[in-house]
Amino acid sequence: MGRRFRDGRGRLAVPDEGGAAVRVPLEIAASYRARTKGLLGRDSIEGAMLLTPAGSVHTFGMRMPIDVAYLDRHLTVLAVRTMPPGRLGRPRLRSRHVLEAEAGVMVGWGLRVGVVVAVEAEAGADSGHSA
Repeated sequence: MGRRFRDGRGRLAVPDEGGAAVRVPLEIAASYRARTKGLLGRDSIEGAMLLTPAGSVHTFGMRMPIDVAYLDRHLTVLAVRTMPPGRLGRPRLRSRHVLEAEAGVMVGWGLRVGVVVAVEAEAGADSGHSA
């Protein structure tokens, strides 16, 4: 049921109460190298970054506080936290993917526990295989 992704770009779709969706630019970090680099050394990000597979994150070496959303294999939000630089996030049981974005933006997107998001990968970013 889960999906595997490849490094690339796409859009994150967060459904709202009206049945529409907020769409934000998404960077997909699926390789070990891309996940390891993550948002390190950046001052900002447009939209969000999906780290996959991932069960926890840290903010050592980051220049900015970030919002972190832990997702299960069905892309259901398990938890949302704001982390300042220099912190180690606790691993989340059942977390398969982690979304990172600038601190404070996820609440505006409607990203909260229980929401099921969609990842719309650009051509070549989604392998289409089940995990």
